[in-house]
Amino acid sequence: MFKTTSESEITNAIVSNFAEDMKQFANTDIIIIGGGPSGLMAARELANNGIKVLIVERNNYLGGGFWIGGYLMNTVTVRSPGQEILEELHIPYNHFNENLYTTNGPHACSKLIASSCDAGVKILNMTSFDDVILKDNKVKGVVINWTPVSHLPRQITCVDPIALESKLVIDATGHDAVVVKKLEERGVINKLPGHGSMWVEKSEELVVEKTGLVHPGLIAVGMAVSTTYGLPRMGPTFGAMLFSGKKGGNIALEQLRETETTIHP
Repeated sequence: MFKTTSESEITNAIVSNFAEDMKQFANTDIIIIGGGPSGLMAARELANNGIKVLIVERNNYLGGGFWIGGYLMNTVTVRSPGQEILEELHIPYNHFNENLYTTNGPHACSKLIASSCDAGVKILNMTSFDDVILKDNKVKGVVINWTPVSHLPRQITCVDPIALESKLVIDATGHDAVVVKKLEERGVINKLPGHGSMWVEKSEELVVEKTGLVHPGLIAVGMAVSTTYGLPRMGPTFGAMLFSGKKGGNIALEQLRETETTIHP
């Protein structure tokens, strides 16, 4: 049934294709740190507009909490008008009440991942953000390393990271906000207030409203916005995650166009 091949040919296929991808990743239009719902939506929006996008994800899977909803129950909720994005992604959903919709987490998440990949988004998983490339007070890329390196004993982890350049970076790392926090650590921005306690209605509105540039070259989306500005947390509902990602992608698109206009008036 299967055609003949060898173990070495399989190894060669993996190594050569991954090396070719890494050459493309070395300089990318947009790097998104975090492959949860907001990062995936931002990536999809950009890729659909012809932008070269790379998602860096520390886990071996994408989707973050979008797979499991809340309390290990894999029903995902979105408040109106979040169902509009579910329709855009061809995700089936149920009308729970006048303002609230539900969908199956694994189905919704797999649809979002597939839609992003179909748009041309590239993914580097099992890879952790380590630092920013900061030049002339602007974020111009990221420093990364294999995720397993951080779990090794310190005495055997002298594994230097590598750097990837980009025109913009998007922090989609959820409450951790690791890229924004790195700027705080470097003294580039003020101390972050961290996210507040849960208040769904307040949080969702503010997260979408404040999605945008945090520092030249860096955009925050999703719950990274909450941590950056001290907003309430929103818990197991995902409409704002999707809208924030989409808005962040459009802001990044505008930034790229402004830069292009400046270089080529």
